[in-house]
Amino acid sequence: MIDQTEAYDGRIVVGVDGSPHSKMALRWAVTQARLVGVRVEAISAWQEPVTVGYPYGWSPLIHDGDSISILAEKVLAEAVAEVAGQQDEPVEIRTAVIHGHPAEVLLEVAVGAQMLVVGTRGHGTYSGILLGSVSQHCVQHAPCPVLVVPRNPTPYW
Repeated sequence: MIDQTEAYDGRIVVGVDGSPHSKMALRWAVTQARLVGVRVEAISAWQEPVTVGYPYGWSPLIHDGDSISILAEKVLAEAVAEVAGQQDEPVEIRTAVIHGHPAEVLLEVAVGAQMLVVGTRGHGTYSGILLGSVSQHCVQHAPCPVLVVPRNPTPYW
């Protein structure tokens, strides 16, 4: 019988965009990582917004000299601090902000991971959809098991 633990590199990857759903996913990933003795890789992905009518990707949404990358780093750091601050026993959490489509970034980072964890909804456009486009794409194409944390999970952690 093959020992499945040898196929993984000791980490749980979780997508974090600062939304309540992604914070729940991060909380679940941290709890699971503690239980199985692995680290968490909290990933935030960003890409330039589509700005029809504005030249060369310029967006009126970005102001005060902040770039999307810097904002993504801030949101990720705040989410990790919030979730880590609620934990009794610390777990190693590594963070990364990566340029690219969120689903593709998460799938690439998840290669070799024990698990990929995402929330049902992020900061996407259509809030009425039960399963977001990123989580749906991850479920369909992931190189490892995927857990989609529901909107109102049973709070066992």
